[in-house]
Amino acid sequence: MKILLIGDIIGRPGRTIVRHWVPKLREELGLDLVIANCENAAAGSGITPSTADEIFAGGVDVLTSGNHVWKKKEAFELLKRDHRIIRPSNYPEGVAGSGTTVVESISGKKVGVLNVMGRVFMEPLDCPFRSAEKEIARLSLITPIIIVDFHAEATSEKNAIGWFLDGRVSCVFGTHTHIPTADERILPKGTAFATDVGMTGPYDSVIGRRVDQILEKFLTSLPMRSDVAEGNVQLRGLVVTVDPGTGKAKSIERIMRTMEGPVRANGD
Repeated sequence: MKILLIGDIIGRPGRTIVRHWVPKLREELGLDLVIANCENAAAGSGITPSTADEIFAGGVDVLTSGNHVWKKKEAFELLKRDHRIIRPSNYPEGVAGSGTTVVESISGKKVGVLNVMGRVFMEPLDCPFRSAEKEIARLSLITPIIIVDFHAEATSEKNAIGWFLDGRVSCVFGTHTHIPTADERILPKGTAFATDVGMTGPYDSVIGRRVDQILEKFLTSLPMRSDVAEGNVQLRGLVVTVDPGTGKAKSIERIMRTMEGPVRANGD
């Protein structure tokens, strides 16, 4: 079973390259499932029903998220009604949406997807390690194939949870920092791991935002607009091959695809 994991989709440029490449990648690589992080998909911060529909229409099966998913008010109802969109599981009880979902791949195999968020340099949520452990115990009763999006700032915390979950899930991939890391590997007990898959959006930028605006903010320390950039749009992802019987990872590979010219970032 082959699963494509796509890093944080940034605004219109990110959505455009997803629509362009995901259908081609599904055919080229024989993908069974596509999972993408959507917390920055709507105008660079948050998710809306229309932007979610656009991404699903482009061939993505499940959307994970993170702390920015709440930036658009429409997300609250969206998370309640669409099980394909999840938020970190370690938000307090009663928060809209769910931290997990189970979907069926093209081959008919059930795949559990868990979203959890780190606490180092982030909001003080419930313990991500204990939350993940609890949700995995429940998901493992349904399927041995479990994919975890760990949305976190600190590379140390991401590495720690990878080792903590080794052998209990098929893959742990990091999101949030927008910078792809070159440490993809299979841990000793069979879990594929990468610290951060990187963003899917404009790389002539500062983590997806216009360089001039971000430099002005750093130079003056004043509040400043930070619009989505437009140049050098790239799709960054991981292709993980999983044994559907055991849930163990057999391989993990970084992929990158590009688009010619800038992609307009104005609007949603």
